[in-house]
Formats: sequence, structure tokens, C-alpha cells
Amino acid sequence: MIDHAAVHKKDEHVTLICDECVRSMASSGFANYQFEHNALPEMDFSEIDISVNFLGRKMHMPLMISPITGGGDKSEKINKGLAELANDFSLGFSVGSQRIAIENASCEKSFKIRNYAPNVLLFANLGAVQLNYGWSIDECRRAVDMIDADALILHLNPLQEVFQPGGNIDFSNLLKKIEKICSLLDVPLGIKEVGYGISASLAKKLCNVGVQIIDIAGAGSISWSAIESSRSNDIVLRHSSAAFLNWGNPTAECIRSISESEKLDAKIIASGSVRTGVDMAKALALGANICGNASDFLRRILKSRAECENFVESLTLELKAAMFCTGCKDIQALKFAKLVKIA
Repeated sequence: MIDHAAVHKKDEHVTLICDECVRSMASSGFANYQFEHNALPEMDFSEIDISVNFLGRKMHMPLMISPITGGGDKSEKINKGLAELANDFSLGFSVGSQRIAIENASCEKSFKIRNYAPNVLLFANLGAVQLNYGWSIDECRRAVDMIDADALILHLNPLQEVFQPGGNIDFSNLLKKIEKICSLLDVPLGIKEVGYGISASLAKKLCNVGVQIIDIAGAGSISWSAIESSRSNDIVLRHSSAAFLNWGNPTAECIRSISESEKLDAKIIASGSVRTGVDMAKALALGANICGNASDFLRRILKSRAECENFVESLTLELKAAMFCTGCKDIQALKFAKLVKIA
């Protein structure tokens, strides 16, 4: 039996993400950094290579479509369209939380996009907190197998759960359970936030228990506390969520501090208001391996495939131009570009 309330929630999320009123007021931190311009790059622009290898998959550019949705009535068309886009442009792709499909097999269809994206780096996605509500390695394996994923992402969303009606707010002793999943899972395990960032100190704890991928998902993009409170009729929830519109760790600072930490071998995905190719270049120069974006892709795919194509092509041009004007022929060279903190 389909959980119609859960499906309705997913559809509400899609609608609300497209509303600028739920955008975080916190800074991503990218404006605090500036590249030193190189007026004589000594290279041919046409020879710049933005391709990368990530988890054994060749990507045209270091970009993935971050988790957006799944399970709702609108989700199947959205995921199909974005999966095809990711395949055609050799991008990475992550489905939204598969909890609804784990709990109800009839909702699996909107997540099963591997046929549309046979060559794409594909991430499964579950909420880490569900490990405190009876879930185990079995559900994690089901999520991976459901979509033939290359890796599993467990997302951390404590602030969202606080403001979500009926949210799961028991985050106690999760680190040991994450460690167990790392030891038993057959694919790499990643941890991501949903818009408030992962600090270097937390990243170190996660890497020490076997986590291989850290998806920053820092401040500056969507405010999930605002999204969830806007779905509620509770006056206290709606009022209190406004106090957290500036909440979160800036994405740029998370990347820098994690990449500078000793003995942290995890791959870093820079997401959280990475909205231009220049943002991407800064994130990569700070130490990220690839970047992620969700809301800009969602807004565009709801309009047309062409809007998404133009967005990817704009990001490509902007990233290449930033590399050209810093004298970087490939992504590896970009990691040595001079990036100055100006604020």
C-alpha cells in the first residue's frame, strides 16, 4: 500500500526547492577567495582538459547532479530526464533519499534510472539516522542494488529533522553504526550533509571509521529547516526556523579545512551553493575532487532539457575560462593555482 503522505511530502519538496524564499541566507564562502589572474597563460584554450576520474568512472567534467528527489508523483520524469542528461554529458548523479522505496516497493520505479544512465557514476542515498530506527546493512544493500549504484551516500540532516513534522531526531551513537556499515558494504560509503556543511573535525572522525567520500553540502544553498517548517501548521516551528536561515559552515571553508587536514584520504565532493564554473574552480583549487549541484538542475529540468544543457555548457565555459586565466591545462594543475583569501 502506497504511503500517500510520504509521496505528497516528496512532491512538496520539489515545489518548495524552486521557491527562492527557502534559500539559505548564509554565505558559501566562495566570495572570500579570488584567483590571481594570469595575463599570459602560455597555452591554447582549446587544449584545456576538464575531465576527471572518480571512483573508477571517467567524467567529462568534475560535476555531479546532487540528490534531488525520488518516490513522488513528479519524481520519475525528473530523475529520468536528469539521468539522461548526466549520461550524455558524462556527469555524476545521485538519487534522492530512497527511504520511501525501501519502505514501499511500489515507489522504486522513480529511482531505477540505471537504464537511462548506463555509463554514469551513480550514488544511492539513505538517511544515516535510519540506522537508529531499525535499519541495518540490509537496507543499505537494498538501496545500492535497487539502482545498481557505484557507491552509497548516507546523509546527515539533524537540523532538517528537528523542523520536519514527525522528524527522526535520535542521532545518538550513529558513528559506530556508520563504522559497521563501512565494514560490511561492498561499495564505497560516503557521508553528506544536506546544506549545513561538514567540519574538518567531523570529517576526521568519519574517515577514521572507514568513510571514503565526504560530500560537504555546506551553507549558502537551500535551507531545509525553512522547507520543512513551511510544510507545517505549527506556529512555533515556522517562527523558530527563521533563526536558522544564516546557519551552517561555509562550503569553501569546509573544503579548505578538510583538504588541509593530515591523514584524511577521503574523496571530497564540493556541494552547497556551487553555482558557477568559477565557484567550481575555487572549490577544486581548495581541495575538492568533484563538485555537486542540485537545485539549479531541478529548476531547469522542470522547464526543459535545453535549459539544463545550457547550464552545463555555461559551467563548462566558465570553468575553462577560470583555468585559462590561471594557466591551468587540467584539473590537477588547478589544485596548484594561486587562490588568495580576500576577506
